[in-house]
Amino acid sequence: MKKLIIAAAVSALAAGAAFADTVRLGTEGAYPPYNFVNDAGEIDGFERELGDAICASAGLECTWVKNDWDSIIPNLVSGNYDAIIAGMSITDERDEVIDFTSEYFPADPSGYMAMAGSSVDVSSAVIAAQVNTIQAAHVASSGATLVEFATPDETIAAVKNGEADAVLADRGYLDKFVAESGGELIFVGDGIIIGGGVGMGVRESDSELKGKLNDAIAALKADGTVNKLIEKWFEGMTGPY
Repeated sequence: MKKLIIAAAVSALAAGAAFADTVRLGTEGAYPPYNFVNDAGEIDGFERELGDAICASAGLECTWVKNDWDSIIPNLVSGNYDAIIAGMSITDERDEVIDFTSEYFPADPSGYMAMAGSSVDVSSAVIAAQVNTIQAAHVASSGATLVEFATPDETIAAVKNGEADAVLADRGYLDKFVAESGGELIFVGDGIIIGGGVGMGVRESDSELKGKLNDAIAALKADGTVNKLIEKWFEGMTGPY
């Protein structure tokens, strides 16, 4: 699913002390339906509800921290929060810098979205993607021309204003734009699986916290909570757990 972060110049001397019972959860707040900021200015979405449920199951008091995507791993390592829950795919490269819980969302197909009526060969076109994502890495290695943007909204705007021929992002993110475009936007090419499932990121030294989060995720899968939240927030998707 979303997001390959290369954490440049991240010190291995992460803030690795034992965690407190109050756990700070870092998220982007800009990638619906995974996470977004609602009209009341609060973090909302699938991961807000799931994160709150995980904390309740683990007996942890949690607070939420909004952080830009391009610094979300470095700021975890430096101690600005204790865990990431932000639509982050589990990848080998990320796992060299941080640790991951078990997945709470399966590997989500990525899709190419373009303006209706356009003729797009995704192997050679100009493709927009959010910076430091697994989609950006895929485009860079595909032979197409990559244009990167700091936020997912900017990738959509690039397609609409002609700066890019198409955008590559998670289908779960793009579905709403296609459905609400009145036929202006369409999917092109084939969907592709990039990376693994989505998990919570923690500092490599926080094994106790990782264990608590894993136990909570397992319990919420077993009692059907994870599936119910997936089906609530991702239209037409059947919970796989």
